[in-house]
Amino acid sequence: MLKSTKILKQVYNKVNQIHIENCIKSSVRYYSISNSKSITQQPKQQQQQYLKTQNSSVSISKLFNQYESNRYQLSIRSYSTGKEVVVNVPTMGDSISEGTIVSWNKKIGDSVKIDDVICSIETDKVTIEINATMNGKLVEHFANEGDTVSVGAKLYKIEEGAVGAEAPKAQPTPAEKPKEQPKVEQPKPQPQPQPQQQPQQQTPKQEQPKTTTTTPAPTGTGERRIKMTRIRARTAQRLKDSQNTAAMLTTFNEVDMSALMNLRTKYKDEFVEKHGVKLGFMSAFVKASAIALQEQPILNASVEEQDIVYHDNINISVAVASPKGLVVPVVRNCQGLSFAGVEKEIGRLSGLARKDQLAIEDSMGGTFTISNGGVYGSMFGTPIINPPQSAILGMHAVKDRVVVIDGKMEIRPIMYVALTYDHRIIDGREAVTFLKKIKDTIENPERIVLDL
Repeated sequence: MLKSTKILKQVYNKVNQIHIENCIKSSVRYYSISNSKSITQQPKQQQQQYLKTQNSSVSISKLFNQYESNRYQLSIRSYSTGKEVVVNVPTMGDSISEGTIVSWNKKIGDSVKIDDVICSIETDKVTIEINATMNGKLVEHFANEGDTVSVGAKLYKIEEGAVGAEAPKAQPTPAEKPKEQPKVEQPKPQPQPQPQQQPQQQTPKQEQPKTTTTTPAPTGTGERRIKMTRIRARTAQRLKDSQNTAAMLTTFNEVDMSALMNLRTKYKDEFVEKHGVKLGFMSAFVKASAIALQEQPILNASVEEQDIVYHDNINISVAVASPKGLVVPVVRNCQGLSFAGVEKEIGRLSGLARKDQLAIEDSMGGTFTISNGGVYGSMFGTPIINPPQSAILGMHAVKDRVVVIDGKMEIRPIMYVALTYDHRIIDGREAVTFLKKIKDTIENPERIVLDL
């Protein structure tokens, strides 16, 4: 979070008054700067204890003397120096300080309406759409596609005005106000379609020598390089950090899926008719994990420096594939959810992930993770802990295997399960007991209903 004094010094020569909408101690709210009328912002955040000067204009000197001395956190969303409004990169989550511009949905010179998507910013967790907060015309981009931008940095400039009135106003302005011509003409070299087209035009020139000459060197280097997405790069970093930090150990067990499969076959139609979602295996494993975590709370804990932090709520991260890689949205308070509640939440989060519409809050606050490689045919595997969590459960494919039941050989549908845990705080006894509880609960699904 940028300090308000630092931001105000940058715009001190441009404005004299500041309109504070929300200014909260130990929290974040937006305020607008203007030398004429203020710009109204409506941040979607929880209400907290406001200052008495909320929704009032104050001088910069007063803000320096009063609010900074009391350590109030202030964040500028936008400020105005007349008709042109500079919009900054908004806050994107408590742990998000920067992001990468994936695309500009509006070009310079385009008319925009409130809630139009101006651009998309990819963070370490999700892709966020930045919406317009006013009607007007986009006159400047402060960053290009692929650039990394920090929270609070300048993002774009918009000229206030009614969208419908912009077209007729554009005709007299070149004659009356020649100064505005650079604003309209400057953006034309800024979008970089021409630099992108040049390599495309050069590629056939590079391919022609390959067809005419028989040099083995160019034909032998068949490779292509693609830059990692921000989510992929962050995932790689976190997994490596997990390996370097945690003392990871994996224990295994096998689960007879007969009872759960029979239960699903018997009630699947009624379940869909009543709840509108299918009854899958994941909800059973989420509920079984919630029961086991209540008995072994150390697996729901995390390490912070020299402290062990126990989490009261059981928030289970469920690994889901998305167009940009693996994401882990969180099913919250699993200890209080029913089968149907878990299935509905997993369905909602999975749908958002497939559409790349997950919010940052959807992936934050997990205390335990379940990964189901079985949907892709995985028979066996050792999952890696999702930091700062301390354990992860890996599900695998269900296969018919020969097992011994009461001294007799039988064929049963068996799933291998794996539990990777941080041996720094979790002992082997606790891990094995936890996994055995998972096995017993899945093999006797009535325990979930009876909370046993």
